[in-house]
Amino acid sequence: MIEAQVHQHLRAFLRECSEPTWPHHLTMARLVARALRLGRSALLQVGGLSAYQGQYRLSYLVALLMWPGPAILVVPDSIQRQILTQELPRLRDSLPLEKPIQVGHTWPHHDFEGLLITTPAVWFQDRLNHSERFPNGIPTVIDDADNLETWVRQSLTTTISNEEWENLILAFPGHQALIRDTRVKLTYSAFQHPANPYNCYLLTQAERQLLQRLQGVVSQSLPTNSPTMPEIWQHFWLHLRTQDDLLWYTIDRSKGNTSLHCAPIDVSPIMEPIWAQQPVVLIGASLDQDHKADIFRQSFGLDDLTCLKFPPHRQNDLIHLYLPDHLPLPNTPQFQAEMMLETRRLLTFAKPRFAGPTLILVDDLPLKQQLAATLAGEFGSRVQVEQTPLHADPILVSGWEFWHQHRSNLPIPGLLIIATLPLPSLENPLVARRVAYHKRKRQDWFRLYLFPTAVTELQRAVAPLRASQGMVALLDTRVHYRSYGRQILEALSPSACSRRLLVDWALDSNS
Repeated sequence: MIEAQVHQHLRAFLRECSEPTWPHHLTMARLVARALRLGRSALLQVGGLSAYQGQYRLSYLVALLMWPGPAILVVPDSIQRQILTQELPRLRDSLPLEKPIQVGHTWPHHDFEGLLITTPAVWFQDRLNHSERFPNGIPTVIDDADNLETWVRQSLTTTISNEEWENLILAFPGHQALIRDTRVKLTYSAFQHPANPYNCYLLTQAERQLLQRLQGVVSQSLPTNSPTMPEIWQHFWLHLRTQDDLLWYTIDRSKGNTSLHCAPIDVSPIMEPIWAQQPVVLIGASLDQDHKADIFRQSFGLDDLTCLKFPPHRQNDLIHLYLPDHLPLPNTPQFQAEMMLETRRLLTFAKPRFAGPTLILVDDLPLKQQLAATLAGEFGSRVQVEQTPLHADPILVSGWEFWHQHRSNLPIPGLLIIATLPLPSLENPLVARRVAYHKRKRQDWFRLYLFPTAVTELQRAVAPLRASQGMVALLDTRVHYRSYGRQILEALSPSACSRRLLVDWALDSNS
């Protein structure tokens, strides 16, 4: 069977490797090979240092290359470059592999029996729009599935920008005045909202009515049985009629521009038929705290499939976790001042004991600016706010999104200070809208949305420090006083936890 062949060849390859290898290589390779042979989908969670370094990729690559039939590998551009320049050359030099490999945005030809490597944006757009770039039934491996929600929502989001308004005028020149008047009124209404850190706002009922009136007028102008509505506007009108969809606009105040956006809140009904079109192996670092990934599968319409969560290495993946319990809760007036004092204390005491830059993660915009200004007064130009490249011995103050976007190009921090848990803020209009949707459905919005998002963010942020066994300081005392605190600690394990700074951490980090 293919599983035995993959096991044999991968084991021989690993024996030739001089560097330490991931202990679960053979298990993952057999699982992927089995999924390919049976045509049964699977969900694999890697976690820990291996997920950050990508060591596990050798496992599924061997299975894909030894699989006798066609297959598709869906990976982001950054991982694609690593696979093409590092993993594949190593495998081809050591294993008797002759499977053709192509990189592209469409299936080469109907007789192709090789491996096609493509990007998530291309693959999801094809599946969602039924553009038939890729035939149905071809086994597909999707790596870095932690970003699945981002990929899916980007593919399902319709955006009305300046160009789309002009296209609507070209399609309905007889209603040019009404179209321009509607756009001007929407823009004026948008700029009446006070600025917020997210630069986005939900459409009000009055704004919806403006758009619905425009839709009604231009729709009546369509010739019978001859739809000439621009396609992107067709999608937008569909969302406008649905109460359970997200409808919002973003504002560029410097240019005086607004853009309309719409997207479904619940993507599971849309995604469920897509998974049925071919067997899929989803691989990610921290998709769900539970090994069965019930919440993740429910969110994306994944039916019954093989699920496995590989445990992290208890020693190699260890981090030092500092959890002070003397700080006030984040929603109290005293938190900001105490958090700044604790940060300065950590920079003075802990930083010299852990090699590498210091990273301070804080998403609250006013707090981020005040913290950076305070630290700059003491540490000078070492303090940088969401900018690259880094200076010598830097202290980088950053939001979560910036860190995830740039972490692969930045040195691994020796000290990571997390001001508050990365629970999505209800001040963000899009977050508030999704929470309201769960409430209306009588669903547990915290367990299904806020908490899983926070756990995934934490695990991804901490992963690089497992390579250096650095120190993570979590200053949010809700981890001590809320029922979900234990689950947070489980998500951050393996770790050496302490509620006070320990001098012997210096010995541990240098041993």
